[in-house]
Amino acid sequence: MARTAYFDLAQASAAYTELLGERPPLNLYRMLPHAGPAAVGFLQLGGALLRRGELEAPLREIAILRVGMLSGATYEVHQHKRIARRVGLAPEKIAALTEPGSDFGVFDERERFVLDFTDQVVHHVKVNDAMFAQALARFGERQRAELVLTIGFYMMVSRFLENYEVDIEAQ
Repeated sequence: MARTAYFDLAQASAAYTELLGERPPLNLYRMLPHAGPAAVGFLQLGGALLRRGELEAPLREIAILRVGMLSGATYEVHQHKRIARRVGLAPEKIAALTEPGSDFGVFDERERFVLDFTDQVVHHVKVNDAMFAQALARFGERQRAELVLTIGFYMMVSRFLENYEVDIEAQ
């Protein structure tokens, strides 16, 4: 059960409700307006990373699911397993990302790099020089920036979800 009441969306700002648009009525979106204007920025950045990014969607979802698992964020993992399926990430890869003790042998070299890069950012904040050089060789400038921002953004999302104990929606 959430640690605080969900926000009454009828009281949310016009800017927030406009950004929500046709998004599903997720509990995350019902908790965010407690942050006031920051909730608008949250939706804008999240929307840009999810809907207007150059980083390939399966690679993005690998990073997000890894962040969610490393953060112990069950809500985040639940939601992004569905998104990962929708963008074509293979079921065995989703399982490897979300089931503790799974074998990462199902990932190709590029996907494995994203996993390793994500682990370094989560655990050490800054990747080492060798890994950054590999990122320079593997991705364009925008994709690299989006990868780092995606990891950081979903670390924030995970911490928000876990601290507020946002409930997974009944299916």
